[in-house]
Amino acid sequence: MYIIARNIFRFAVVILFQVLVMDNVMISGYMIPYIYLLFILLMPFETPRWIQLLSGFALGLTMDLFTGTAGMHTAATVLVAFVRPYLLDLLAPRDGYEPETFPRIHYYGFLWFLKYTLLIVLIHHLALFYLEVFQLKVFLSTLFRVILSSILSTSTIVLSQYFVFRK
Repeated sequence: MYIIARNIFRFAVVILFQVLVMDNVMISGYMIPYIYLLFILLMPFETPRWIQLLSGFALGLTMDLFTGTAGMHTAATVLVAFVRPYLLDLLAPRDGYEPETFPRIHYYGFLWFLKYTLLIVLIHHLALFYLEVFQLKVFLSTLFRVILSSILSTSTIVLSQYFVFRK
């Protein structure tokens, strides 16, 4: 029950921080830090896939309601929730993940967490930004925006591991 309450609290905090603070940070019209992905990133390894998908749907739908984006965040976060188990399998240490641990820098190191976060953020941003423009004539400028926003989002998420989610 404690884990459920902690995840509901994390959900609310991440959404509120994204909507109230991070959505007001836009650099040059290209870079937007989306840190609400922390909720999906930090889910326990043992979380069943259906809960991950349902959580991704709820997270995206909540963001869509706050930002008025008509399902774009929902589609991108459900995609990330779907891909997450496969990425975790791909990035798994040789001995596997330790029981009772979470995907955090503290447990698996900086390089592992950077790769994991960067892949999740890139997949999310590719889906989100290309759904937003929905045309190929702006392919390169959208790709540039995806790369810049992914760098900013990944940097912010990795820094949060040192300042907010310390052991």
